[in-house]
Amino acid sequence: MRHAFLTLLGASAIFVVIDFREISVMNAALPGHDPMRTGQPVLPPALTEGVPNAPPVQPASAPEVLRQPIRFELLSGGVLLAEGSIEPGAADRFAKEIEARGEYVKMVSLNSPGGSVDDAIAMSKLIRERQLGTRVASEALCASSCPIVFAGGVSRMAEKDAVIGVHQVFNGGTERPSPEQAMASAQATTARVARHLDEMGIGAQLWINALETPPDRLYYLTPAEMAEFKLTTEPVATAEKTD
Repeated sequence: MRHAFLTLLGASAIFVVIDFREISVMNAALPGHDPMRTGQPVLPPALTEGVPNAPPVQPASAPEVLRQPIRFELLSGGVLLAEGSIEPGAADRFAKEIEARGEYVKMVSLNSPGGSVDDAIAMSKLIRERQLGTRVASEALCASSCPIVFAGGVSRMAEKDAVIGVHQVFNGGTERPSPEQAMASAQATTARVARHLDEMGIGAQLWINALETPPDRLYYLTPAEMAEFKLTTEPVATAEKTD
């Protein structure tokens, strides 16, 4: 089953590269939604067959907060808030934060539009290694590469109205690789993410939905889908209200 899944992913990566080649030939900008660029909305529209729709719930955080490099804040109850875009190098800063906090951290609460896939995988692996839980709070965002981080939790909870979405990975750099380099990179990244999600116990359909979604759109997951794909391990929770 795993070999068949990876074969499917490889084929999907080829189609991603074909799209990339066509865009390159037209001399257009690199495809994809970079959450740290200020010239575009912080959140891509939903994937639809017609006119793109807004996300099911608008995140509570301002775009300026989500665009900043990811920051970490220790909250009460051993919850470490990770908020902002996953810039290159974020995984190293996250590792230092976890090391400094020691046993105080029990759960990582995510509010991020995504970013670097390499850093997201590294963060996810560290979360699983430390046996931490992950959470996306009500009206918080976890999009693009952020669900890879979320997948690392030994327990994974999405509160009611949490906004979680996936799409294709893409080259966000300024250099344009050749079609051959783009194909090799797409296949390698696709396989790495798929293997990591498999190791985390996440269902294959999650990443298939990501592969079918262009990088300037998002496939927003419903609570039922998150449970079906084993992205969440806990029932949908309602945020606790405090005075």
